[in-house]
Amino acid sequence: MTSALLSRAMCGTVDTPLLPLPDRVVGLLSELGSPSRLAAHLRAVHDVAHQLVAWLEQHCPAMAFDREAVLFGAATHDVGKTVHVSELSGPGAAHEEAGQALLLAHGVSPELARFAATHASWARSPIGLEDLLVSLADKIWKNKRVPGLEDLVVARLAEATGRAVWEEFIALDEVLARIGDGADERLAFQASFPIHG
Repeated sequence: MTSALLSRAMCGTVDTPLLPLPDRVVGLLSELGSPSRLAAHLRAVHDVAHQLVAWLEQHCPAMAFDREAVLFGAATHDVGKTVHVSELSGPGAAHEEAGQALLLAHGVSPELARFAATHASWARSPIGLEDLLVSLADKIWKNKRVPGLEDLVVARLAEATGRAVWEEFIALDEVLARIGDGADERLAFQASFPIHG
């Protein structure tokens, strides 16, 4: 049975306007007994991913990418922290492989389960645009700017649009600054849920 706290973290009405997590993810997190703090984090990153893909579709309509994969990846990237709960409040990477294994064990395709393992390894080559967008959403939700990651996204944008790198840099910088402006509210939302229980 899903607790009221977990349910509110995943899809309840909250002061910070965040999209609810997809039903499939709600079911999975409920089944795994996810900490409500983790669910709140996944919801915040998922919401940011929605903003990023909406911008990308408008800014670069010809760019081919799997929108639903990005959104699912953002909504599940840290699912391994249901097993490695200490990594909710401290450093660690054990949740990455554990998350991918959990998703695979629950019938998620390898194409979607991979985000649990790749969201922190964006510097490895080759990496798809979808993986870069999940990684970017996982940083910008709290207004953390990572120049190397952003440079990889800018390069993909410039390649797809034919515009100069500096033009794409400015465009991406503007949207990330706008999304980053909501970081304090998202951080407060996440912090309002306990790590345990």
